[in-house]
Amino acid sequence: MLKVKDLHKVYQGRQGAVHALAGVAFQVQAGEFVAVQGPSGSGKTTLLLAIGALLMPTEGRVVIDGKNPYALSPEARARFRADTLGFVFQQFHLVPFLDVMDNILAPALALPAPDARDRAVELIEHFGLADRAHHVPAELSVGERQRVALARALLNRPKLLLADEPTGNLDGANAEIVLGHLAAFAEAGGTVLLVTHDHRTAAYAPRMLHMNHGKLTEE
Repeated sequence: MLKVKDLHKVYQGRQGAVHALAGVAFQVQAGEFVAVQGPSGSGKTTLLLAIGALLMPTEGRVVIDGKNPYALSPEARARFRADTLGFVFQQFHLVPFLDVMDNILAPALALPAPDARDRAVELIEHFGLADRAHHVPAELSVGERQRVALARALLNRPKLLLADEPTGNLDGANAEIVLGHLAAFAEAGGTVLLVTHDHRTAAYAPRMLHMNHGKLTEE
């Protein structure tokens, strides 16, 4: 499902070049749940953004489901993201003036689907949000907001789910709920790549990689 080959990302800063990614290479099979664990500043988020077709690498290749998103036009790349990838972030990135239903439906703006609303209703019930469907994010608990973000990521039935510190703002009970949903997505045939600084969160995944100073090693 995912092949990363000799990936480099160099930022030019005031103090000179910063090598956020330094020759990262690994593969993830369809149906795998893989965690990348490492300290802040190790390159985890840069790696996730590069894999997510949101940040062009300086060198190297990303191949998702047989396609290199950076070989596509910007329009085709955006459609590929909407069709193939789902994103879950620590800060949720919900639209504050939209209710739960419309936040979950937001990906349908990029990739319209005739069953989008039915799918959203299904996800709302699956994540235990039926009594919150018409509430805006400010009226939700932190755990509910992350479940809305996860439902939104799943609306278009992605093949690969990318999660950046998805439990970083959650208490233990809500973290377990989110990690359980990620595991269930993988068990159903989806693929999950999670990045986190927390070793306990990473240990939830059957396979763990470690990142430090832009380099990746496998446990």
